[in-house]
Amino acid sequence: MSMNAMEIGGDARETLELGAIRVSAAPRYDWTSDEVASLFALPFNDLAFAAQWVHRRCFDPNAVQVSTLLSIKTGSCPEDCAYCPQSIRYDTGIEAHELLSLEAVTAAAQAAKDAGATRFCMGAAYRGPKDRQLREIGEMIRAVKAMGLETCATLGLLKDGQAETLAEAGLDYYNHNLDSSRAFYPRVISTRSYDDRLETLERVRAAGIKVCCGGILGMGETRGDRVALLQELATLPEHPQSVPINKLIPIPGTPLQDAEAVDGIEFARTIAAARVTMPKSYVRLSAGRTGFSDELQALCFAVGANSIFYGDKLLTTENPDRMADRALFSRLGLKAEALAAQPPP
Repeated sequence: MSMNAMEIGGDARETLELGAIRVSAAPRYDWTSDEVASLFALPFNDLAFAAQWVHRRCFDPNAVQVSTLLSIKTGSCPEDCAYCPQSIRYDTGIEAHELLSLEAVTAAAQAAKDAGATRFCMGAAYRGPKDRQLREIGEMIRAVKAMGLETCATLGLLKDGQAETLAEAGLDYYNHNLDSSRAFYPRVISTRSYDDRLETLERVRAAGIKVCCGGILGMGETRGDRVALLQELATLPEHPQSVPINKLIPIPGTPLQDAEAVDGIEFARTIAAARVTMPKSYVRLSAGRTGFSDELQALCFAVGANSIFYGDKLLTTENPDRMADRALFSRLGLKAEALAAQPPP
């Protein structure tokens, strides 16, 4: 059984003061850019302590939520996201396919459940789904939900009424990332605006669906952009229930194929700052883990990451295989979080 914060440190304080920064396990929605920047500027051990202090008050520190992501419609996307191999504008060798059959999706969901995943995520390369496509995806959501899995979808921009359709089908989470700061965003994407993304998030929240929203590190952004991204997420009307932090996988043929990799310690700082600013959110190590050492992944778990994607593919890019993740969990004494153990929304 994991020891709680009281057993470990005997620390019953409700807040932690780090200089001028007040850290609490209670969500705040008034984070300023200066405060988030100050978190990043802390000595790493101080930031790590704050993140672990918060994490132990909100979650089991040795449990990790496990999701599996399936591409249910691949390629031929009209958007120009500079990181994405599925854009029709780039020659990346991706083999496009239309929407998978209900049978194929449920078979993949059953395999994910059998492997230990508690959430099944379905991704489609659309600018936004048509209503006809949404009806087919709704049947997939119902079928996966009936298997006892949480459901998540990432389908692009949603129009009025579409989030309600997904909610009626039983969708638990909708993923729509902000990707980076508002200032840096136009250097990566021109075919949809930052406000387009925020409007989709608002539609999702209004429909009663949980939000999964994060960003990508290593696209050429500065620390200031990473600060601005977290400040944007932490001041939304409600914190995203899931915050994926991705490391760019430079794909040959995309404009970011030669992007310089983000430093591992800086990546861990971002995880820790996300944990402090959004204490009750699941913070997910998402794309890019194939480039992480076991030691870097262990560091990220230590500073507040508590979710991963499980399986050898993330849409079209590589992900550590299940056996590697099981071996790492065993070495670190981590366990996959059971669905019944998750806190209520």
